[in-house]
Amino acid sequence: MIDHPSVRDNVPLAPLTTYKVGGAARVFAEPGDLAELREILSLTPPDTHIVVLGRGSNVVISEKGIDGLVIKLGRSFQAVSVGDDGDVTAGGGAALPKVARLAAAKGRGGLGFFVGIPGSVGGAVRMNAGGHGSDTATVMATATILDSTTRRMTRSTPRDLAMGYRSSNLTDTDIVVQATFVTTERDVDALEDEIREITRWRKENQPGGTLNAGSVFKNPDGDFAGAIIERVGLKGERFGPVAVSPVHANFLVAGDDATADDIFSFVEHIRAIVRDRTGIDLEPEIKFLGEFAGDREAS
Repeated sequence: MIDHPSVRDNVPLAPLTTYKVGGAARVFAEPGDLAELREILSLTPPDTHIVVLGRGSNVVISEKGIDGLVIKLGRSFQAVSVGDDGDVTAGGGAALPKVARLAAAKGRGGLGFFVGIPGSVGGAVRMNAGGHGSDTATVMATATILDSTTRRMTRSTPRDLAMGYRSSNLTDTDIVVQATFVTTERDVDALEDEIREITRWRKENQPGGTLNAGSVFKNPDGDFAGAIIERVGLKGERFGPVAVSPVHANFLVAGDDATADDIFSFVEHIRAIVRDRTGIDLEPEIKFLGEFAGDREAS
């Protein structure tokens, strides 16, 4: 038990994810600012398993929940601003589409691709989120990282974080509290046209209006995970209450009665078939948090 007004016990996590599945957090905290976050961490018992949950758009939480502390960054961590130099600064909990739209409205280009990614700034830094020919490392100047064990902050560049394709060297103890992005001056109307075009493309090429967590697998070198899944005949395949999207084969769509174990099992099923038929071992892009498949720890 952590005695703090921003901390609660046994909080359901399913409503906080896009798949709407999973159990509860044994302890849940939603600090409103950096001071609160540091207070909560100072009260957290040593060796507590800590998970930072962004917008829940690329995670599957075990039906057993998270036996530890789940942190969701609150108020001040969701702020976005544009400086006099044109740099955009956003809290770790800020929604990426919000960052894209604010930058466009201020005539600052380079961040439009964020509008098609339904995650948070912290998640984007951790996974080097990208799309439409760009990624987070390309536009990020620095990220401010708080070590949850020492409560020390560092300011890091993409090089410091070894940001690569959907990866970085951030660990489970690191919390992205803020990031700053470099932009270029552009015409507002042109930028808003770009935002509309990316949004249109996403609606036409991805399964909107469904329970999904975006791209399930990372693209192997020189190929696309969706194309591979389609080539082995799994596009539209159903596995109980979960199906490969007929719109985009790298998306898994869950029914209202699906469980986290159903999704995990189907991911492993797809991996096995692709590995058997092509020799390619697809690496999941979505994160499985908690215990799955006979007490296997997926996170």
